[in-house]
Amino acid sequence: MIRYRPHADEAIRTRGLAREWVADVVTTPDWTETDPDHPDRMRSYKAIPALGGRILRVVHWLEGDDIVVLTVHPDRDAAKRRPR
Repeated sequence: MIRYRPHADEAIRTRGLAREWVADVVTTPDWTETDPDHPDRMRSYKAIPALGGRILRVVHWLEGDDIVVLTVHPDRDAAKRRPR
């Protein structure tokens, strides 16, 4: 199950994002990395065709069998950091 923190709910609403995109990013990311400031959190990235191929970054962690989403946003600089 995916749970959304209030900040993630607000980000999805104000940025006009779809929960389906967020679910796709956390379940089948193009790549992931550990958050450098919070090692218990993951950053997952994926290019979203419906956003013109822009890369969506989702910060999340596991709690038991649940994925907890803290925040989500298009990341304009992610392509520069993408592993090859």
